[in-house]
Amino acid sequence: MDLIKLSRISMKHLITLHVMLDTLSVTASAERLCLSPSSVSKTLTQLRENLNDELFYRHGNQLVATPLARRLGPTVHQMINEMNQMLTQEAFDPASYQGRFALAMRESTFELIAARLTARVLEQAPGMRLEIWSRDSMGFESLSKGQLDFIILPHDKSQPPSSQNNLVWESLIEDEMVCLMNPNHPLADEPLTIDNYLSYGHVGIMDSDLNVPFFEMQLAQQHQKRRIAVNVADFGGAALICQQSELLFTCSKKWAEAAQQAKGLISKPLPFNYGEVSYSLVWHQPSMNDPAQRWLYEQIMAVSQAI
Repeated sequence: MDLIKLSRISMKHLITLHVMLDTLSVTASAERLCLSPSSVSKTLTQLRENLNDELFYRHGNQLVATPLARRLGPTVHQMINEMNQMLTQEAFDPASYQGRFALAMRESTFELIAARLTARVLEQAPGMRLEIWSRDSMGFESLSKGQLDFIILPHDKSQPPSSQNNLVWESLIEDEMVCLMNPNHPLADEPLTIDNYLSYGHVGIMDSDLNVPFFEMQLAQQHQKRRIAVNVADFGGAALICQQSELLFTCSKKWAEAAQQAKGLISKPLPFNYGEVSYSLVWHQPSMNDPAQRWLYEQIMAVSQAI
C-alpha cells in the first residue's frame, strides 16, 4: 500500500470525480458543488496527475469519460456513501433536509407512482429536489455510477439481469398482463384464443437491459413466436398505435386501467401461461447506508402499497 500516494487524494478529489461522471461538464459540476469552474478544473488536474490518466477528454462539443474513470465510478460512489454515513446523524429529519435524489422509470410508471410519490415526498421534505428521468435515458449502469438512486419498472419476474450482482430488486406492486386492442378490432367481440392471438401483428416494447420475458419464451416453446410489427419505447406509444390499427398490445393490467392513452381500448386476459409480473424497485446495494435514501425508499414503498 502506497500511503504517500494515497495521501495526495482527498475526498474533494473523489467527490469531484463522482459529480463529473454524472454531469460530464465542468460548469455543471461547479454549480452542483457551489464552486467556481476553475476550482473544479484545478482539482481534476491534480487527480489526473495522481492517477496518470486524462479521466475526461473532449470529443466534439462533449466531454467523454476514459475507461479508467468509468471503472472507478462505482467504487468512488460507494466510498462517498460510506463517508456520508459516518458524517450524517442517525436521526434523519425530512423537514430540514436539503438535497437531491434521482429516479428513473418508464413513462408507464409515471401513471401509477410518480405523481403520488412527488406529492408525498414534497409535503414532508419540502427542501428535497427530485429528478425523475426516463428509463430510456438512464439505466442500470447509472445506479452503479451513482447517477441514479432508484429505478422503478414493470417487468416479467424472470427478467432481472444476472450480470448486475450489486443491484437489489424488490417487488412493489404485483400485477397481471392483458391484451389491448382497438374497440373496432375483429377480435373485440370474440374470446381471445391462442390461435387468434398469434394470427395478428403485435406492438412490442424495446428494452436492451432486460432478458427475454418468460411469456415470449413460453409462446415460442409451446406454440410459436408472435409477430412483432412495431417496436416502441413505452406503453403509451404502443396504446396509441393500437387506437389506430388492428395490432395487439400485451401490457400491465394496472397500467391499462389507469392510463389515459389506454382509454377506450378493449382489454382481454391472455390465453396462455405468462408467468409472474410486477413493478419493482431497483437500487445499488451500498446506497442504503444513507439515512436520507432509506427514508425515500420507505416513501416509495408506502405509495406502492396504496395502489
